[in-house]
Amino acid sequence: MKIGDIVYGKVTNILGYGAFVVVEDYDGLVHISEFSDRFVRDIKDYVEIGDEIKLKIIEIDDENKRLKLSYKQIHKSRGVRCTVPTYEIGFDTIKENLPIWIEEAKSNENN
Repeated sequence: MKIGDIVYGKVTNILGYGAFVVVEDYDGLVHISEFSDRFVRDIKDYVEIGDEIKLKIIEIDDENKRLKLSYKQIHKSRGVRCTVPTYEIGFDTIKENLPIWIEEAKSNENN
């Protein structure tokens, strides 16, 4: 394994500051700041204990068999552009509709 590699890990614990993950024979931490570029209120919005997730290695400590991992670098949505739909909302003025309404009312009276 090397920095930048994409790995799969199993979530073993979740605390307020991050999620612990096992990757092969290494223990890994995905810090709360590595889940999203936006504010993360609860890590459980992203993962649950037991989930097998795809992560990117950002730091390796071979001596202690520990990894620092990133979730957001794999699952980011930055750069995705979308188009906002445009709608044409049209209407006829009362002046345009008044003669039509009068004719409809007259024909309803005659029926």
